[in-house]
Amino acid sequence: MDPHLLVGLVNTELRNHASSLQDLCRTHDLTESELIGRLAQGGYEWRPEQKQFR
Repeated sequence: MDPHLLVGLVNTELRNHASSLQDLCRTHDLTESELIGRLAQGGYEWRPEQKQFR
């Protein structure tokens, strides 16, 4: 999936359903490094203090 589409889905999931990045990854059977790496390809980085990718 295109990282620019994925970031919207991930941030929405984090805001509405997941309690943390770890929770989101566990729910969707992903590793944090996979998700962070995929979104980094689109220029996004994880901002834990904001609980979202920017």
